Amino acid sequence: MRIDADVPRAQVFIDRQFVGTTPLTAESVKPGTHQINVTAEGFEGIAQTIDVEPGPRDLTFRFREARLDASVAVVHKHRVGSCRGRLVATVDGIRYETTDKEDGFSAPLSDLEAFQVDYQDKNLRVKLRKGKQFNFTDPDGNADRLFVFHRDVEKARQRLAQ
Repeated sequence: MRIDADVPRAQVFIDRQFVGTTPLTAESVKPGTHQINVTAEGFEGIAQTIDVEPGPRDLTFRFREARLDASVAVVHKHRVGSCRGRLVATVDGIRYETTDKEDGFSAPLSDLEAFQVDYQDKNLRVKLRKGKQFNFTDPDGNADRLFVFHRDVEKARQRLAQ
């Protein structure tokens, strides 16, 4: 199995055992399911579970690419009432999925004019450029999931800006 990365000398671990730095060829990997962890200084580590079969295989890990696949259940607070749905974010954008079709939206991450978590008020404020402002809360009244979602989206936005 040949393992490489877009960052030179990334450290490679197979099933928690250090096997070397990229680029490398791991010849003694037995068929079956294995956990691959690759780390590089200044970057978030990458973990991947793979199924190894007999024969050659190439794996390339990309640290410099922005990755985002996050979602969180939310309640959208209206002036009167509220509706439930899910915020979903990928590198292609952010969307609010709800059964209230007039409330849902989809926008590129670059169209977020405001994207802020107020931990004390347990609120995530999303304002779209030239659009509406949305105030989301957690269905259980907990800000932790909103904070994690916000952190993941901001990390991807920063990486995309670079």
